[in-house]
Amino acid sequence: MKLQPAPPGRVAVSALVAGVDEAGRGPLAGPVVVAAVVFDPAQARINGLDDSKALKAGRRDELYERIVERALAWRVVSIEAAEIDRINIYQATLLGMRRAIEAVAHVAGTARIDGNAIPPGLPCAAEAWVGGDALDRSIMAASILAKVSRDRAMLELHARHPEYGFDGHKGYGTPAHLAALRAHGPCPQHRRSFAPVREAEARDLFPPP
Repeated sequence: MKLQPAPPGRVAVSALVAGVDEAGRGPLAGPVVVAAVVFDPAQARINGLDDSKALKAGRRDELYERIVERALAWRVVSIEAAEIDRINIYQATLLGMRRAIEAVAHVAGTARIDGNAIPPGLPCAAEAWVGGDALDRSIMAASILAKVSRDRAMLELHARHPEYGFDGHKGYGTPAHLAALRAHGPCPQHRRSFAPVREAEARDLFPPP
């Protein structure tokens, strides 16, 4: 567990914890989405929380509704493909984390982040938990909000660009997605900083004679 102390002179507004997780670092298209969730420990627990990857889509949708209804505070932040290309996916993920944490820091004294990185400039103390989405309930909840929100965004993108099949692979580099990239070139929501997209764009700009 990696720790970051609270900024000098700042008194934590609460002993509550904000769980933080992301979805969509690896895909070739669409946003990276980060969520932060704060639970009131005095409230009854939500049954069935788990790492979003261990849950079926229908179950994630059910839990999403329970989380947003019962969380003391929550926020979902999306960083779009153009910003990812401008600052790189790692920095875009940290940016999303910082924005999500800033939105709930008025009730949470500590951010508990899935992974091994802590964004700079946070308004509260922070902990990085490797594998936290299988260990901490607030991180599990953030994982679910991020995953459901991103999947919904990809369904909207599919409605605009059905030729890529975003409703199935959600932007990941599956064989079907790579074939669609070769056939159609990238759309505006593809990440040009990712090699398969960059190569497809080059072929599209300079087709063979």
